[in-house]
Amino acid sequence: MKKPEKEKTEEKKPERVEKKKEEVHLVRILAKDIPATQTVYSGLTLIKGISWAFSNVVCKKMNIDKKKKIEELSKEDISKIEEFISKGSVSGFLLNRRNDLDSGVDKHLVGSDLDLQKEFDIKRLKKIRCYKGGRHALGLPVRGQRTRSNFRKNKGKSGAVGVRKNAPAAVKKEAVKK
Repeated sequence: MKKPEKEKTEEKKPERVEKKKEEVHLVRILAKDIPATQTVYSGLTLIKGISWAFSNVVCKKMNIDKKKKIEELSKEDISKIEEFISKGSVSGFLLNRRNDLDSGVDKHLVGSDLDLQKEFDIKRLKKIRCYKGGRHALGLPVRGQRTRSNFRKNKGKSGAVGVRKNAPAAVKKEAVKK
């Protein structure tokens, strides 16, 4: 028995509508690329060294709407923001480098300057051979955390306590023959 053939009707398939891919524009502020679709408030926090509170102060003191997109900022606005951040003319509690050891001045570091300063601080601690410097050198926690169960990955080849690694198969066979 043959199955009855269905009449072939030419059905038109809906045409695919190609979505236009939106180009992601980047705006460079203080050597950091920020997506242009971000708001000023959240976009500034992508820069290393700028917190949400600092970003809020920048928006308020510069009279910029926090919900404004970064792509809507003019080049003058961007240069003013960069100048304001680099000057650090905000309340002392928002600055990330208060009473600097070298100069004794309150300042705010951003981006690679912050990374370099942190690295120099750790090197100084190692050089004066203080407890924190020694912990940094050994790769152990610095701020008094327990190490019995945590920070196991930093212990090196010794691995976990109480775990024995099985001997290779060739060694086992020789031990059985004797």
